[in-house]
Amino acid sequence: MSQAVQAVSQQVTGDLYAEVQTFYARQMRKVDSLDIEGFADTFTDDGFVVHSTGERAQGREAMVAGMRASLPRYQDIAVRHWFGHLLIEPDGDDRLRVSYYTLVTQTSREGNVSFQPTFTVDDVLVRRDGRLLTLSRVIHRDTPVAPPAS
Repeated sequence: MSQAVQAVSQQVTGDLYAEVQTFYARQMRKVDSLDIEGFADTFTDDGFVVHSTGERAQGREAMVAGMRASLPRYQDIAVRHWFGHLLIEPDGDDRLRVSYYTLVTQTSREGNVSFQPTFTVDDVLVRRDGRLLTLSRVIHRDTPVAPPAS
């Protein structure tokens, strides 16, 4: 599914942009180091992820179970999630809509690097007790966009 480019209607402050970037840096370091429970704790209790396959994990317990089942895939490789081109838009007082591109690399023990397909991710972040958490994440696998008709 091709993703349309979104226009941001409201500019966020540099401080908020840096806070969101730092949130994702910490969140991805948890998943990349296979700290499954720590990663799940960056979501609200009722948070969910919809993967590009359509599979949905609702709640922290389901996320942890799904990630545990995937652990054998990550044996003998180092995984890194790279995020960029964040579009951040406030959606009420304590809610942010964030859309970004992600690239995942996998490095073998021998140092060989492979790239996984790219994705566009749409998150809703909420502030609870002063802390950012992910309420929802929808992951879209990138596909080519049809050229404009001439």
